[in-house]
Amino acid sequence: MSGKLAIIASNGGLFDAYKVFNVANAAAATDQEVAIFFTFEGLNLIHKEVHKQLPMPEGKEHYQAGFEKAQVPSIPELVTMAQEMGVKLIGCQMTMDVMGLKKDQFVDGIDVGGAVTFLEFAKDADVTLTF
Repeated sequence: MSGKLAIIASNGGLFDAYKVFNVANAAAATDQEVAIFFTFEGLNLIHKEVHKQLPMPEGKEHYQAGFEKAQVPSIPELVTMAQEMGVKLIGCQMTMDVMGLKKDQFVDGIDVGGAVTFLEFAKDADVTLTF
């Protein structure tokens, strides 16, 4: 299966991270070209410190045991897997500027660009998703 998947990650919670990286990694594993555009709270998913400690949503703590039992990889592990499979990670320059964030605050190997950078990739994507 080949194709192109474009993902916009604008939410920054733990479950958002699992949705984004599970779909991206599954697509990359099936030889699809994948890019994720991280904007607003979605930048949490690739922030060097924040992505290591995304909280379990309130009232959902019972999922923690299930994640452990199912040996679900951590978010940092999923980010590394995505990068190793060639998923392009793009931090939104405008959002970073608004929030006073710098590229070195994010995991190594990300690109920084504006919406035009993402749109250039997404214009001929087979699937575009927003989380």
